[in-house]
Amino acid sequence: MGYCSKDTANGNKIIHDIEVTDDVLTSRGGLSLFVRYLRGIDVYRYLEELFGNIRRSGKGLPIAEVFKQVFCFFLDGTSRHLVYFDTLKEDEGYARSIECEPDKMISSHGVKRFFGAFVVPVTFLFRRILQQLFLWRLQITKPELIMLGLDTMVMDNDEAKERQGVKPTYKKVDGFQPLQMTWGRFIIDALFRSGDKHSNHASDAEKMVRRIIAKIRRHYRADVPIIIRLDSGFFDQKLFEVFESLQIGYICGGKLYDDIEAIVSGSDESSWGCYRSQGQVWDYLEMGDCRGSWKKFRRAIFCRPQYEAEQKLLPFARPETLIYTNLGMGETIDEGLRQVGLEKMMSPEEIVASYHGRGRDELVHRAFKDFGSEELPFKRFAQNSAFYYTMVTAFFLYEVFKEDVCAPVIEVSSYATTVRRKIIDVAGKIVRHAGRTILKVTRYSCKHLDFYQLWAKSGHPPQMVLL
Repeated sequence: MGYCSKDTANGNKIIHDIEVTDDVLTSRGGLSLFVRYLRGIDVYRYLEELFGNIRRSGKGLPIAEVFKQVFCFFLDGTSRHLVYFDTLKEDEGYARSIECEPDKMISSHGVKRFFGAFVVPVTFLFRRILQQLFLWRLQITKPELIMLGLDTMVMDNDEAKERQGVKPTYKKVDGFQPLQMTWGRFIIDALFRSGDKHSNHASDAEKMVRRIIAKIRRHYRADVPIIIRLDSGFFDQKLFEVFESLQIGYICGGKLYDDIEAIVSGSDESSWGCYRSQGQVWDYLEMGDCRGSWKKFRRAIFCRPQYEAEQKLLPFARPETLIYTNLGMGETIDEGLRQVGLEKMMSPEEIVASYHGRGRDELVHRAFKDFGSEELPFKRFAQNSAFYYTMVTAFFLYEVFKEDVCAPVIEVSSYATTVRRKIIDVAGKIVRHAGRTILKVTRYSCKHLDFYQLWAKSGHPPQMVLL
């Protein structure tokens, strides 16, 4: 059916042709909020202090400027290939939206030279940034209880086996397996490792825990109760002894040995307890356990679900879990919980609930992969390590940006894909007027996103005091 004259009535709705405009336009207007926020918290100064020495020539871009462009590259998320920097270099609108002169945009070769300047010892400085950001958020939120998670995350690089450190992982793919500590939605410390490093490899976990506990008690509160959650990959008496010496609580998955199975199968029905939560019902059995090489008994809770997705499970089909903890054993952590009114954390029901709440810790890893990329671009381990740590740092900054700026518009639990579509992908026009640069957005975006409020909040974020 052809168009009639009515199709073009009332303003000629049909587009007949295209023309080129010299106006400075951008499809990433929301990045201006992120850049403004980073400038507001003054993170650039800290980056310059830590990494300023890797700048080999005064003719190159300042280190902070390079980091800013890489952070925006991650948040933009259009591409994970470094050659995309060459595309961005030609986009004046993008450059203006991130407060950069077009001729100062870094190329893909510049990014490769930047990461090529890193060696492994220098990459560890990123961990200082993560810990600094963590302490900053503690000072803002002032939690009465700090719940930490510790786990590994497999990064699938199966198609890049020639890269240094790409080794077989427990998920049967070749890649990397960093050790990561989480707090809520944040990755607060990380150790980049090759794929063959298991959860409790060497003393990595112990050193990470000792370091973060010392910083919490020195810079936040010496008496704050701290609990760490771990899966059975960290089931080790030596690690338990470290936690007990640090006077923190732990909730850790255990291994179902034959003698444990015998105790469970021979237990009287009256010894079992029942815990209900959000449609799920757990049967649990408390016991004390002392492995052959252990020096003392520890509290253990055996549990199994009755349902899976509202489907009642037959006894032989119920997944079984064994949990070890020092909560409720008369240690210092118990008194700390009582002082803040959280003695319920010592009950078996709360311990079971907390252990299965580890699923939320794993969601952080999923959110990180949605934000960044599992596949790393370089052949050398040190370069990939620096790229990974930059990505983790950008992820932390993105999470606090959501919380401090975007919360009125989107949920703080939203994944990066949602944030990009709603906040970042905003059409804008950038103009110069009376010596000032102005970003113009559509009336719809201004009203729908309350852009004036986002702009005000991005310019006045909570100040980060270096500790």
